[in-house]
Formats: sequence, structure tokens, C-alpha cells
Amino acid sequence: MPPPLCRLGAVALVLGSFLTATTHARESTYISGTSLDGVTTSLAVDRTPALYTGDFGDCLGGQSLLNVTKFDAAFYYDNSTILFHLDGTTSLKSEALMMYISVEAYGQTRFTMTFDPCLVNIYSLCPMNATVPITAFALFQVGQQQMSGIPQIAYEIPDFEGYFRLQLLSNSSQTEIGCFQAVMRNGATFSHPKAISSILAVFTATALAASFATAAYGVSIPHMRTHYAHSFSVLVVFETFQSVFFSGALSLNWPSVLSAWWSNFAWAAGLIPTAGMLHSIDSFAGVNGNASQVGGAGSTIINNNGGGLAQQIYGRSPVADVLGSLRKRSHELVGRSVQLMKRQPFNASDPYDYNWNGDPVKPGMPIPGDWSGFAGTLSELRIPSPDAFMISFVWLLIALVAVAFAVVLLKISLEALARLKWIKEDRLVYFRGHWKGYVTTSLLRVAFISFFTMCVLAMFQFNHAGRIGPTVIAAIVFAAFTLGLGGIGAYALRSRLRFGKFAMEPDRIQFHRGHILGCVPWFVPIRMSQLREQEFSQRPLGSIPFVRWHFVDDQPDRTRVHQDQPYIRRFGWLFARYRLSRWWYFIFWMAYQFVRACFIGGATTNPIAQVFGLFIVDIISLVVIATISPYEGQRNTVIAVWLLGISKVVTTGLSVAFLPDFNLDRISATVVGVVIIVIQALLVIALLIMIVLSGISSWMSLTRNREYFPSERLEGIRIRYFEHIEAKALDKRAPLEERTRSKRSSSESEVKVPPAEPNFSVANVRRISKIEDEYDDYFPDLEPHAGVHSTFSPRPINRTSRTNSVSSRHSVSSLPRAARGHRASWSSRDFTPWTELERPGTALANRLSGGHTPDHSTTNVTGVLKKQVSVASLRAAEIPIPESRPTTASEDTVKIAQTEDETKPEPNINGAEKSEAF
Repeated sequence: MPPPLCRLGAVALVLGSFLTATTHARESTYISGTSLDGVTTSLAVDRTPALYTGDFGDCLGGQSLLNVTKFDAAFYYDNSTILFHLDGTTSLKSEALMMYISVEAYGQTRFTMTFDPCLVNIYSLCPMNATVPITAFALFQVGQQQMSGIPQIAYEIPDFEGYFRLQLLSNSSQTEIGCFQAVMRNGATFSHPKAISSILAVFTATALAASFATAAYGVSIPHMRTHYAHSFSVLVVFETFQSVFFSGALSLNWPSVLSAWWSNFAWAAGLIPTAGMLHSIDSFAGVNGNASQVGGAGSTIINNNGGGLAQQIYGRSPVADVLGSLRKRSHELVGRSVQLMKRQPFNASDPYDYNWNGDPVKPGMPIPGDWSGFAGTLSELRIPSPDAFMISFVWLLIALVAVAFAVVLLKISLEALARLKWIKEDRLVYFRGHWKGYVTTSLLRVAFISFFTMCVLAMFQFNHAGRIGPTVIAAIVFAAFTLGLGGIGAYALRSRLRFGKFAMEPDRIQFHRGHILGCVPWFVPIRMSQLREQEFSQRPLGSIPFVRWHFVDDQPDRTRVHQDQPYIRRFGWLFARYRLSRWWYFIFWMAYQFVRACFIGGATTNPIAQVFGLFIVDIISLVVIATISPYEGQRNTVIAVWLLGISKVVTTGLSVAFLPDFNLDRISATVVGVVIIVIQALLVIALLIMIVLSGISSWMSLTRNREYFPSERLEGIRIRYFEHIEAKALDKRAPLEERTRSKRSSSESEVKVPPAEPNFSVANVRRISKIEDEYDDYFPDLEPHAGVHSTFSPRPINRTSRTNSVSSRHSVSSLPRAARGHRASWSSRDFTPWTELERPGTALANRLSGGHTPDHSTTNVTGVLKKQVSVASLRAAEIPIPESRPTTASEDTVKIAQTEDETKPEPNINGAEKSEAF
């Protein structure tokens, strides 16, 4: 065979061998099995069991006389078998054992079995010897009667609540020398932190981008604040996710479904576990231990003859201390032994190997199968509770750096694009000129969002103090957030209110019939002092005495807070989203969140006070916040005020059922947990919908200086949205004189309009036909009408005069003097002016006209858009207008007002109206 053919044959032989090996690795071995239902079928050996174990730990608190690296158990419903696998070592020289296995599901023992390892061919435990590694593998056949205690729904319901326990009993002392417990699973779960957290993070990033864009786009600070207030608040997004997650921080015995569900929202609280971060924080937080095994057996062999084992059992604590010191001295020896005992990785070529197994539980975490308190919620994330504060704090620092870097990078990118002429030179000019202020306010806003999380975790660290290092850092962070942010909030409040005083007056609250969310019947509380602003056709249902506490400004004509540009630059990150009359709500929010944090993180040792106190606080806050209604944007109000408030009350109220005093069975507890999941899931879905809608409205806000909108279907919605935010900026619930001053201040902040002088205006002019009109080719009946109240119709422009056309001259000598001459023919040019004037204007132009009917001196654009034409505007239409920047609604309104003032007729000396001769 030639050399090329030899090489080709060798390649084919190697490729064939590889394909054969791959095919062999994927081949499955089948067995015949009969299920508990009596159905016999062919089964793959590598199939997933109906129930199987996950992570495992030492249920004697680390005092077992064995070190276990593998502890797997499974129940196969399709062939009625239980699999058991145990690997490990012991420090006992020789000991005969009895083994006891049990399965507990939903608070009740469903299956038990006691056996001698010698009778099931587990020779490594017959007897147990320190010189022989433990390798126990057994397969037990069970019947319908033995497994009847496990309900059928347990194989399908997400997050099966149960555990598999193995207990080792010494024959010589008849005592328990080892206990290992593993959580049971069925493959269905609510816990998908990687997938769900990624989706939620994308929506959060969308809300963040939309919010920042509305805050950075524009040049007029009050106008920018108005549009920013109607974008969706990132604070509301994180407050929603954090409230869902910290529902599991209460010291209650939670069902497994809730702990799994809450793990999807841990990222919003900065609890994102990574292997490297956990490893570095464990030693700093005092979490020590071997994560590759569980158990309390040391490296020193114990001679159990002559009472040695009894001393080990009954004097467990002193011996444990001795063994602990020995393990520290012989760290290298233990490390080598552990490396030899390390669990072998999954072998895909072995059909009898499996990968559904769990791992040894990390040190510092509760025993698997225990979901009590905040530690149980963190166990789903495999985060030890002593590490919780430090992990969240580290991620907060990372977030601060990332936000500052993103703002600086945006500034650099815009400058580079402007130099390359890829964008206009004035694009985001205000942001580019004040980028340092944006960096500062962005960092303060991130700290403001994390206020609740840091307070909860810091107080949780105080109650479960470990090493002094994390506790000191928690104290510093707690003081920085409470005193630092609280001090900034108090200073912002004082800066605005120092020129005035508070007054208290008697008042009453009346209750009227109304609806929330547009359809739910509700009692609407309203104060007597606000009845002038809101009128009701029905009589009130009742009233209670109340006190009106309001602020009296020493300078009534002072610029309102939403038009105070220096104040917005300094403290807009605190109050910019709130209504004009509720701009101070940020200080109330901080106080409310601090009280909630005290109950959640500070009262963990007293569950009754914690749950009932939080329940009362949530009810009071719902009533108060709903009455205040602080947000200017409707979407923020729906989520932050109503849906989130109701969700907190319902969740805390249902959590009362988990208190130990009520002794709720675990199946009923699971049902209540599913109800809580449904309520919180609906809240999250509503939040995501609001983020999408807010993204669309923020896109509209970014096109407010454009005459035309890319989507014609949304043009009308955009106009109504602009009118809505302008109306909401006046705050209808504010006093009438305050709204008037706010509107005047808003106009003055854009353009200074000179005060109007006393003058007369011509409301209506009627022109009488003259004699010369009878000889002209002008027919007023064919002209477009300017309006109902106006009878004057100007001549169309761009018409060729008949006096200049020889062919158009008709002899009228034989006609009576009042007779009218008719043209012999017409062309499309004669109808062009009428068709152009009757063309409707854009919706945005109609809105920019201010909604009023202009007089005859209105500018050309306004007149054409309102289908009213004046002589001046028609003449101006022939003059080309140079290209200029599109103006905002407020600028157009001011320009229209200026034009009207300039074109109004001046009064004569005798006070008579000036009129134009036609």
C-alpha cells in the first residue's frame, strides 16, 4: 500500500475507534423491573430515580465517629427498589454495627428499615475498622405496603420536602455513633437562580437605562425632572425584589417551596455566591471546616476495647476537643487522607454510575432538610449565614465601582463620537458638561437603593456575631447608612424648610365610596380641607376627627421645589420622582424601611414579636402610603403603593401560620407556601409589564423635541402622554394657589415673558363686499372657512390675477352692473390653495398650539395647524423658514403668547378699537 494510502487508512482506523468508543459510552444497559403499580417494563440503568438525595450533612452536629465523602440514596418507583451508597472512613479500630435508615416526608416518617450490614454483604462495615475504607452499596426491594406512606403527589410536586437519614448503632455500647442526613428531591423545583435571575436582571437593566436616559436628556432641569419622574423607578424595582427575598428572613420554619422560590431574588440583595468569594470570606468570617466530607472522626485511631468507645460516646465533648486539636496539628496528614478519600467524578462510560447525587454540606450551614429561618433560606444558595453580610457588602462595592465606571465611559464615548462627527455636537450637552455631578448622584442613588438591605444584614450580623472582623465592618456600614444617608436626608429637608414654620389645625377625614386600580371597590379617605379640590356626588359614609399639620412658608412667592434648579441638582436623587406636595416623602421612606429592617434583622431571636410587629407595620404603612400617594408617575404608584403594599401585608399575614404555636402540619404549610408564591409571582409579573410600558413611555420622552414620531400608531398616545405629564407636574392635590404659582414658575423658568400691558383685542371682524369684488374672479363661497365664529375668509395666494391675463378678460358690457362673470375653464392650480389649507396638521402641532383658538394675528404654523388662516400667515408662508432646532411644548406655548401680544392692536387715545381698512 502506498504511503498516502497508509496514512489515510490509519486516520480512518483512529476515527473509527473514536466513534466506536463514543457509541459505547452512550450505550445504555436495560433491565426488567416491576413498579409498585404492578407494571413490568424494560428500564435503563442510568435513569433518574423518582426520589433521590441531594446534599448531606452530619445530624450529630459534627460528632459522628465517621468521615463520609459520599452518601447517596434513591427510590425507584418503576422497579420498587431503594438504592443506598456510602463511602468514608472511621477512627475506630473495630466495631460491629447495626444500621437504621428512615425517610421523612412532610413532617412524618414514611419509611423505616433496620438491617445488619453483614447480612447484606457490606463487608467494609462487618465489622467497621479504621484500616479498611468504608464502601457500602446496597439495593433493597420494597413493596406497596412499605412505601404507602409517601403520597403520589410527592413524586411530582416541586421541591419535595423530606430527607433520608442513616443512623449507625454500636452493638457493644448500644448507642448511636454516627448519623447522616440528606435532603430528598424529585427533580422539580422553583429554584432556578441562574435563569430567573438573568431574566430579572435584563428587565432591571432596561429600567435603569430608561431612567438614566430621561435624567440625562435635555437642557431644562425642571423639564428633565418632569420626564424623569414618569420613568419607572429603579428603587421600586429593587424594593420589590428585596421585599420578596427578605420575606424568608423571618425566624419561621418555612416549607421547602418558599426557600426555593426566594433563592431566585437573592441577587437583588447582593447575595450572589461565587466559589472564590466564598472561599476567601469563610476564613475571615470564622467559617472553618473541610467542605469535602462530613463527620467528626479524626486521624487518630481510637482503641474501643476496654471502654474506649464508651468514653468516646458519653464523654463526647472533651474527646471532640482533643480530636479537634489533633486535627489542627496533623493538618497535612488529614489533607492527604481526605485527598485519597475524595469522591470520584462521574464516569459517563459506566452505565451504572450516576450524577444526580449531592455533595457534603458546607461548614456553617444548617443540616440538609432544615429550612428554618434566614439560614434555611440561604442554604438554597449554599451561603453560610455568617458570610451573608460580607458577601452583600462586597457586591455593593463592586456595584458602586461599576456604576461610576459606566457613567465615565458614557461621557468618554460621547466625546469621542462628537469629535468623529458621528453625532451632533450638542447631543446630550448638559450631561457632558455636568458628568461629575451625575457620577456623584448615581453613587448616592445606589447607596439609597441598598439602604434597606444593608440595615437588615448588618443587624442580622449583630444578632449572630461570629468573629470580630465582620462585626466591626457591619457596625461601620450600619452607621454610615443610618447616620450618613439619614443625615443627608435631614439636611435636604432642612435646606428647603428652614424659611418657614409648621402649623397645626383641626381637620376631619371623610370616607367615600371609590375604587382602587379602577375596578376594586374601596373606601376613599379624604380630608375636609381637600374637599374644595375633590367633589363627590354622594354623601360620605362617615368621618373621624383628624389634625392637619402643614407648612407655612415665610416666602409665599418662593420658587417651588420642582422648579428650584440648584436644589434639584443637589438633592434631585432623593425627591425628583415624588409629587409637588409630597416631595418630602424620601425621609418617610427611610424611616419606614429602617423600622422594617429592625423587625426583620434585629428581632430574629423572638419570632412572635418579629412577625406580629412586622405585620402591624406593613398594615399601617399601606394605609399611610396609599393616603399620601407620593409618586408622580402612575406606574410607580400602582407597583410601589398598591401592589407591593398589599403583597407585603398578605405575605406577612400568611407567615403568621408558620409560628410554632399554631403547629401547622407540613402539607398545609406547603399549601400556604404555594399561595404566597402565587401572590409574589403576580407582583413580579406586573412589575415586568410596567417596566416594558415605562420603557416605551421613556422612548417617547426622548423624542419630545421631534415633530414627528417613528410610529404613527403611537402618535396619539404620545400626545396624550405629554399632556398627562404636564398636568401631573402641577399636582392636582396641591392647593390651588400653589398650582398657580407652580405653573407661573415653570413658564418663567423656560423663557422670561414680559408682563402684558392693558390693550384691546379684535375678537371678530366682518368684511362687507365692495363693488370692485363683483368684477373680480373671487368666490368666497369656495374658500375654506377659518372657523364657526369667523366670517372673514382671505383670498387664496399664488393665484394669477385676472388683470394680468388677457385671455381671462370677458366682456361684461352687456351684463348688469351687479352681475357676475364666470370663467370659461378651471385648472388644478386654482384649487391648490384650498387643498393645502384643508390638510389637517399633525397631532403634536395641534398640542403645541396650546389647545386655544388663535385670532387673526396668529403665526403661520399655528394658523395652518388649527385650520385658521390670516393674511399675515398666508404671506409668511411664501417666505422660506431656515432650518432650526425643534422646540419643546413649553417653548412653543411661550412663543405663541409672545406673537399674540405683539400682534394685538394698540388702543388709541380715545379708547376706541383700532381696525384695519379692507
